[in-house]
Amino acid sequence: MLKIAHSPLFCHPVPENHRFPMAKYNLIPEKLLAEGVIDTENLFHPAKLSEQEILSTHTQEYWLKLKTQTLSRTEARKIGFEMSQALVERERYIAHATYECALYAKAHGVSLSTSGGTHHAFADHGEGFCIFNDVCVASNLMLTRNEASRILSVDLDVHQGNGNAAIMANNPNVFIFSMHGAKNYPFIKPPSDLDVELADGTDDEAYLAQLHTHLPAIMERFRPDFMFYQAAVDILASDELGKLAISPAGAKARDEFVLSTAKAHGVPVAVVMGGGYSRNIDSVVEAHCQTFRVAKALFG
Repeated sequence: MLKIAHSPLFCHPVPENHRFPMAKYNLIPEKLLAEGVIDTENLFHPAKLSEQEILSTHTQEYWLKLKTQTLSRTEARKIGFEMSQALVERERYIAHATYECALYAKAHGVSLSTSGGTHHAFADHGEGFCIFNDVCVASNLMLTRNEASRILSVDLDVHQGNGNAAIMANNPNVFIFSMHGAKNYPFIKPPSDLDVELADGTDDEAYLAQLHTHLPAIMERFRPDFMFYQAAVDILASDELGKLAISPAGAKARDEFVLSTAKAHGVPVAVVMGGGYSRNIDSVVEAHCQTFRVAKALFG
């Protein structure tokens, strides 16, 4: 059965200046339910990260500052949110949802979160609206608990996952593959295992050609037994922050290729949403929902 993580904390109040991008977390499952793509049995509410699980990836000093709300103004500004205990708690649920999706994916082939993809969080600080690094936490937990041995992170957010790259820089059991805008945030990009930098205005044909070239080669060379897929929709031409020129059809073709490649190799895949900042939130939600439809069509 297709299992989808959706945290009840997403209905809690959020700061006015962040309400638009966070609204999609509720709208995605609402749309999928209304269309009949899923029913309530497909949804699960995740638990939250324990302190021990947080410390699998993040430093004690950083966690203490979050727990006691003692980040400096500069540190909080780098994250971009108005900090609160409720926000930290919400992020603990988001990160654990990614880990739980991984476990469901091992049982069912694929599982998806309605959030996640907080790839700008480093071990010792947060950046770019990311507090805990969900994919890195989930990867570390799976490795230490012998739930996976070779993990591939396919990060197709338009922004490079600088936190992913830095945290996993010396881990031979995790391969970070990122395709992102060359001239987009972050402006200092620690090297991933493979970075494919895309010019502004990259269209469907050029984008998919790069993906078709690199992903199969990674699968053959690295031979992962688990995959995380950041299926962000800020690659769309309509995105306010993206700078690429990908159509909705191109985004769908991207999802079909990544998920069908994982399935063909027998590699379970947990999908997280990442970014999406088009002015029209309906187009953001529709693009994300397309990922869920593709997953259901391929995996049932």
